[in-house]
Formats: sequence, structure tokens, C-alpha cells
Amino acid sequence: MTPRTTLIRALTEARAHSDALFAMVRPDSLYERPIPERHRMIFYLGHLEAFDWNQIGQGALGRSPFHATFDRLFAFGIDPPVGQAPSDPSSDWPSVEEVHRYNTRVRRTLDEALNHAPEPMVHVALEHRLMHAETFAYILHHLSPDRKRVPPIPLQLAGPVPDHAMIDIPGGTVTLGRSPWVGSDHDGFGWDNESDAHEVSVPSFAISKYKVTNGQYFAFVRTGAEPPPFWTKRGDQWFWRTMAGPVPLPLDWPVYVTHREAEAYAKWAGKSLPTEAQFHRAAYGTPSGEERSYPWGESGSDEPPDGPQGNFDFRHWDPIPVTASPKGDSAFGVSQLVGNGWEWTSTAFQPFPGFQPFAFYPGYSAPFFDGAHYVLKGASPRTAARLLRRSFRNWFRPNYPYVYAGFRCVEN
Repeated sequence: MTPRTTLIRALTEARAHSDALFAMVRPDSLYERPIPERHRMIFYLGHLEAFDWNQIGQGALGRSPFHATFDRLFAFGIDPPVGQAPSDPSSDWPSVEEVHRYNTRVRRTLDEALNHAPEPMVHVALEHRLMHAETFAYILHHLSPDRKRVPPIPLQLAGPVPDHAMIDIPGGTVTLGRSPWVGSDHDGFGWDNESDAHEVSVPSFAISKYKVTNGQYFAFVRTGAEPPPFWTKRGDQWFWRTMAGPVPLPLDWPVYVTHREAEAYAKWAGKSLPTEAQFHRAAYGTPSGEERSYPWGESGSDEPPDGPQGNFDFRHWDPIPVTASPKGDSAFGVSQLVGNGWEWTSTAFQPFPGFQPFAFYPGYSAPFFDGAHYVLKGASPRTAARLLRRSFRNWFRPNYPYVYAGFRCVEN
């Protein structure tokens, strides 16, 4: 199978995955807005195909539009500050049937031309869809259970009791980023903000073996801190809002919080959040100074990693205990640095030296180099394996409360 055939097959599989997510929403609920600052869900139904059409159909292949209104309507998502919700009524949006017809025509037209599309743009379409699969998962998470069709979801509520030790990480050099992707002769696709590769010297530090848990954070809440976004209270008992509904608070699950909440907890604990470089050193470094592709080692093939390393690649809808995947430990013995929740860093999202925006997608990263977004590393339960590469960078506003994001602390 040629690399392009493999890539197109991956896009087909990603389409099937996103289709299954939309099928979980009851038809009369697609005009709901589970997250106030984001679009109504009907936008996302049209956005994925409009993005592919605008980037590949019109942008790369020069095809004439067949529904220019939808091309514009579904072109861009929104990233307003928390509390600044859009005010559009549901009547502003087209019918579900109209959007489905648009999507069907886009796919049919693109499928006839994908073999002629520039390979970087097919990668962009694929990874954009997979990232939105995670975005739509946490939008679904905040949709009322009676508005969605949730499959049976087994939960792993307990595991070995964590020993919340700090792991000493010796100083060393880390490689942030990757060389710009130049085609199939390189070692894989990367977004513009992942370039250029450069080395950073990291002094010795200590990092918590596990992500901060609900149980640890509960002690902070008892001092008067606000409860995290995924917690809810009934009477005197705390619950976690899973995809299917609330369950008694699993104390050994990682806590999901905003950057501000993570920062406040770390300060309360007399510690701090790791920098992006410290995360890399703990996750991918080795005592010998070499760097691994993944915390647990190499994948052994050209395909993304598989196996029991952790909670990622859509394996679960919710977290698992922080002690549940020891086979994913790093060379230094730090657990779950990839999977079971993104991890906030103290690093503001900024370009690496030598950054050049994609000529065909200049607005992907650059608008967010504003000092108002912070880098997250690792992965969540709903992060595709393709996005686990060492150089991948996620970013959000510091008070954004919806993402599957936890943290761990460091001592410098």
C-alpha cells in the first residue's frame, strides 16, 4: 500500500469516527449549544466538510464552489474569552438535511480528486478532523444525557493506591519541535508551530510521578478553592460528570482543571507547573541523554503506537486511575505523561525560532501567539494516536474550563 493510499484510508476512517460522534446527538438537539462560548453543534456538522472543501477543493485544486454560502458559514470556529457567548438564534442556521446534502456532495467531489491533492493538505484535513473529534467529544460531554445516545460505558473507578512521590530528573538537553515537513521523504507531518527543531538545556528538577488527582485537589477545595469544572455536588457528596452522567467522585482519577486552577493549586502546594521543556525532559528524556519518541520507548513501526501504554486514541470516554497504566512510564519512572488528560504547562504558546506559517493555512497558529494561551502536552482519552508525536503542541486560554486537561507539579 502506498503512503498516499494509507493516508486516504486514514481520512476515510476519521470520517467514520466523526460521523459516529454526530450520530450520538439526538436529531432535535443539534441546535443546542452545550458550551456557551462555542458554536451550536450544527456548525460542527458542516465545518469538517467545509474545511476540507475550502482547503483542498477550492484552495489546492481550484474547483468552483457549488454552495459558497455554506463554504463561508462553516469555515471558521470561534475562540472567544470565557463568558463572551455568541448570540445567534438557532433560526440563523440551515436545516440538518441541507447540511447533510452539502457534506455528501463535498465528500463525493473530493474523493474523486484526493489522489491529485497536495499531500500536506490531506494531512491537514486528516489531523484537523481528528482534533475536532476530541473537541466534539468534550462538547458532547457537556450535553445533557437526555439529549444524546451514549453507548454502554464501562468505568475503571479504582486502581492501586498512588504513592504521590516526586521523581528527580537530572539536567539535560531536550529537542523541542521538529524539522519542517518537506514531503514523504521526511519522518512525518507536523504543524507549523512544531517547527523548527531546536535544543534547550534543562537544569535538574523534580516532578510528581502522577498527575494531580481528584483526591489531592479535594484537600485544596476544602481550604476554600473553587471546585473543578467536572465536579458537581449533591447534598454533601461530590460527583464527577462522566460522559454518561455523574458518578461518585473517583479520588484516584486525574483532576481536570483550568490553567489558572492548576497554577493556584501548585502555588498552594509550594510548587509550580512544569515548563514545556521540563515536560519533554521528564517524558522523552533518558538517563543516558538520548530522547525517545514516546515515554515508553519506540513504536517499533512507522505507524502510531498501540498497545497497553495508556488512555488515549479513543480508548475511553473518561479518565482511568493515575496508576492504571504503568507500562506507559517514562525512562525516569514518571507515569501517564501521554494519555489520561492533557497537561498544562507554564509556557505561553509562542512560535519556535524559525517559525514559518503554512502558506496555505496561515491562520492556524499565528493568531494565538498572543500571550493569552498556554501550551498543553501529552494527550487525553479522546486524542488520536496520530497526534501523540513528541513535537505536537496543544494550547488553550488559561480559564477555559471544558477541555480534558490536568497537570502535575515540579520543584526547581
